[in-house]
Amino acid sequence: MKMDLMSGYKGVVGLVFGNENSSNEDRYVERLLDRINNGKLPDDRRNAITELQAVVSENRAFQLAFGAMGLPIMLSVLKEERNDVEMVRGALETLVSALTPINHAKGSSNEVQPDLMNTDLLSREAESIPLLLSLLEEDDFYVRYYTLQILTALLSNSRQRLQETILTIPRGITRLMDMLMDREVIRNEALLLLTHLTREAEEIQKIVVFEGAYEKIFSIIREEGNSDGGVVVQDCLELLNNLIRSNASNQVLLRETIGLDSLILILKLRGSSYSFTQQKTINLLSALETIKLLLKGGSEADPGKDANKQTNKTVLVQKKVLDHLLILGVESQWVPVAVRCAALRCIGDLIAGDSKNLDLLASKVLGEEPQVEPALNSLLRIILRTSSMQEFIAADYVFKNFCEKNADGQAMLASTLIPQPYSMNHSFLDEDVNMSFGSMLLHGLTLGENNGDLETCSRAASVLSHILKDNLQCKERVLRIQIEASMQTLGASEPLMHRMVKYLALASSMKSKDGKSNATGNSYVQAIILKLLVTWLADCPNAVHCFLDARPHLTYLLELVSNLSETVCIRGFSAVVLGECVIYNKSTDSGKDAFSIVDLISQKVGLSSYFLKFDEMHKSFVFANVESSLTHRSFSRSSAASMADIQEIDENDLSEKKNMDHPVLSSILDSYFVNFVKRLEEDIRQQIVEVYSRPKTNVAVVPAEIEQKSGESDGEYIKRLKAFVENQHSEIQDLVLRNATLAEDLAKTGSSFQSEQRGSGGIDRVQIETLRRDFQEASKRLEMLKAEKAKIESEANMYQNLAGKMEADLRSLSDAYNSLEQSNLQLENEVKALRGEGVSTFPDVEAIKAEAREEALKESEGELNDLLVCLGQEQSKVDRLSARLLELGEDVDQLLEGIGDDAGAAEDGDDEEDAE
Repeated sequence: MKMDLMSGYKGVVGLVFGNENSSNEDRYVERLLDRINNGKLPDDRRNAITELQAVVSENRAFQLAFGAMGLPIMLSVLKEERNDVEMVRGALETLVSALTPINHAKGSSNEVQPDLMNTDLLSREAESIPLLLSLLEEDDFYVRYYTLQILTALLSNSRQRLQETILTIPRGITRLMDMLMDREVIRNEALLLLTHLTREAEEIQKIVVFEGAYEKIFSIIREEGNSDGGVVVQDCLELLNNLIRSNASNQVLLRETIGLDSLILILKLRGSSYSFTQQKTINLLSALETIKLLLKGGSEADPGKDANKQTNKTVLVQKKVLDHLLILGVESQWVPVAVRCAALRCIGDLIAGDSKNLDLLASKVLGEEPQVEPALNSLLRIILRTSSMQEFIAADYVFKNFCEKNADGQAMLASTLIPQPYSMNHSFLDEDVNMSFGSMLLHGLTLGENNGDLETCSRAASVLSHILKDNLQCKERVLRIQIEASMQTLGASEPLMHRMVKYLALASSMKSKDGKSNATGNSYVQAIILKLLVTWLADCPNAVHCFLDARPHLTYLLELVSNLSETVCIRGFSAVVLGECVIYNKSTDSGKDAFSIVDLISQKVGLSSYFLKFDEMHKSFVFANVESSLTHRSFSRSSAASMADIQEIDENDLSEKKNMDHPVLSSILDSYFVNFVKRLEEDIRQQIVEVYSRPKTNVAVVPAEIEQKSGESDGEYIKRLKAFVENQHSEIQDLVLRNATLAEDLAKTGSSFQSEQRGSGGIDRVQIETLRRDFQEASKRLEMLKAEKAKIESEANMYQNLAGKMEADLRSLSDAYNSLEQSNLQLENEVKALRGEGVSTFPDVEAIKAEAREEALKESEGELNDLLVCLGQEQSKVDRLSARLLELGEDVDQLLEGIGDDAGAAEDGDDEEDAE
C-alpha cells in the first residue's frame, strides 16, 4: 500500500517545489515516518508524530511530501494503535493538517494544491471512511473532534464519492447523527458535516430525517435563541433546507411529526426587534428560505407537488404565518431591506392561486388605532415610496400574484379608482394615511404632472397593469376615468390613458445624451408604461379607440419604433402596441381604421423593419433572463453574508452600455407576459398580412347597381356604370400595389435576416448598390495604382543599374590612382638608389616627380568632379523615386538591398577576365 501511494505522487514535489528542496523535505519526512512506523520507544514515536504534525501544518512542501508517503502509515496507526490515545490523536491531527489549505503560502493558480491532492488520495482509499466512522464511537473528545474535521474536509472536496461510500457503511449516518447530541464543539462540527453530506443526496436526506433530524435541529435552534442565536442557528436552518428542498415526502414528515410551530417561532420578533445584527438578518433569511421551500411544495417532477404545496399553505396560514410575514415585510420598517424583500416574496407565494389566502390578505389591516389602513394600501405605499429597487420589485410581485386570475380582487381595487380634485393631488403620499387605495394609486400615476417624478408614475403604472390584466370590465371602467388638468395649464380634463402616453413621451424627452434619465437614471420608466398600454389594449377595442383619438399618439409611437437610440425592448413594446391597434381595431373612421394603421406602418417604418423589432426583442437579454430571474440562490454559509447585504441595481453599469434595457425589467416582466407577447406577435403578423392584401373597402357587386333603374336615361345609366367601373379599377390597382409592396417587404425581411446573421445589420437595396459602386471604383483605382507601381519599379531598376555602373567607374578610377601612386613610389626608390651611387648626370628627379604628380592630380580631380556631379543628379532622382515608392507602400530598403554588392561582383568578374 505504501509503495502504491508513493508511486502515485513520485516526482510531484520536485515538479512543484524544485528537486533540491524536495529531496531534503522527502528525506526529513521519511525519517520521521520511519521513527513512527518502526520506532521501538513509544515516547520517540509520539515525539516524531508531534514533530511531523508541526511541519505539515506550516509548509506546503512538507504537506505534499507527507501525502506521498505518510497517509498509509497514519491509517495504520489509527487501525492498530487504538489503545494508545495520544498516538491516535497525533495521527488524526496530522491528517487534519495534511487536508487543510495553507493560506499564507499561496502559489500560482496552476500550481498543484497539496491539500486537495491529499483529500483525493484519502477519499479513494476504501478502508479510510469506515475506519474514520468507527473512531466516532471512541470516548476521547479530541479523537471524535479531529475525526469530524477530517470527514468534513473530505466532503468539501469529494462530496459525491463520500456520499456514495457512507451509504454502504452500516450505521454510518446513525453515528454522525449521534454527534448532534454530543458536546457543543463536536455538535457544531457534526452540523457542518451533515450539511455537506445532505446536499443533493435524496437517499441520505431520507435516512437523516428518519434518524430524528427535525427534533434535534429545532432543539438546537431553541437552545441557541431562535433568530437571535449565532451561526449555529444558520447551520441548523441550512441543514433543514437541504432536507426539504425539492423533497415532498420530507416536507410531509416535517409537517406531520413535529409540525411547523417551531419554524413560525423563529420568525417572531422579540423585545430586541429594533436591533438587527448581520447574523440575525441571515438567520431570518434562512428561515424565510424554509417558508419559500414549503410554499414551492417539492420538485417539478413530483406528481404530488401541487397537493403538498396546498396543504403546506393551509397549515402555514393556520399558524398565522401571514401576520408574521406582514410584520417583517410591511409593518416593521426598521427590519433590514433584505429581510423585507424575502418576506414580501413569501407573501406573494402564499397567496398565488389560493382564493382563501387572497381574501385573507385583502381583509388584513395594519397599524394601530387611530391610524390603521388595509394591508394592500400599505403595500402600495411601499411601492410608491421605497428607495430600494429590490423592495419595489418584491412588493410588485405581491400585487401580481394578488391579481392573477382574481377577477373579484381586480374589480375591488378598480372600484376605488375615483379621481380626486386637483387640489388634493399635490399632497405627499405620507400626509394622509386614510387615503383610499384607488386615490393613492391615481395620485402616484399623476405625480409626473406635478414634480416630474416619473419613476413613481411608472411604479404605479406597473400596479395598474396587474389590475387590468385579462379583465375587460376593469379596462372599460378605468378607461372612463378623466384626470383633471393642473391649474397652471388650465386645460380640459383628459382620459387617464392619454395622460399615460403623455408621460411616456415626457420620459423619452428627458433622456440625456448617454441614454439615461436626467432625474434618477430610471431608464425602465418607458418600458413599464408601454407594458401597461400593451396590457390595456389587449382584446379591448374601446381602449384602442381611445388611444387613437389623439392623432399625435400614433405619430409618437411610429417614431419610437424607428428610433435607434431607444432600447430594444422599448422599440419592441411600441411595435406590439401598434400591432394591437390593428388586430383589436373595430373603427370605421378614415384614418383610425386598421387599414390606415397598416398603411402608416408601411410608409413610416416599413413592414420588414417593423417585423424585425419583434425578433430583436425576443433575442434581448431581458426576455432571455425572465425565467432565470425567478430562480434564487439557495443559502449556504459562503453565500449568506453577501445575500444579507442585498444587491441593488447599479445604474452606473448602464452608462457604458448605451441602448441596453434596464436590468430591473428582467424581474418586473414575468413568463406570462413574455408568452403573451409571443402570441400577440403571431396574431399581429397574420392580421397585417391579411389587411394589407385586400382593398380598403369591400365593394359588393349589387345587381341594382348594374341594372338600369326605372326612369333613368341611358346617358345617366352609362355615367353611373362608368363611375362604378372606375371605382372598381381603383380598388384593383390599390390591391396590386399593396401585394407588390408586401412582396417587396417580405423579400427585404429575408435579406435582413441573412444580413443580420452576417453581422452587417439591415442594409437595404440602395445601400447595397452604393457599396457595389464604391467597390468597383476602388477596384479601378487599385488597377491604376498597380500599373503606376510597375512603371516606377522599372524606372527604379534602371536607375539602380546606372548607379551600379557609376560605382564601377569610380572603383576603376580609384584603382588607377592607386597604381599611379605605386609607380611613383617605385621611381622614388630608384632615385634614392641612384643618388646613393653618386650619379650626377641625371636630371632633377624631384622636380620631374613633383610635376608628374601635379599633372596626375589635376587630371584625376577633374574626372572625380565630373563623376560627383553625375552622382548628385542621379541621387536626387533616386530620392524622389524612393519617396514615391514609400507612398505606394513599397519597402525601399529591400529593393536597394545588395545593389552595391552585385556591382562589385560584376566588376571583379571583369577584372578576372582581363587577367586571363
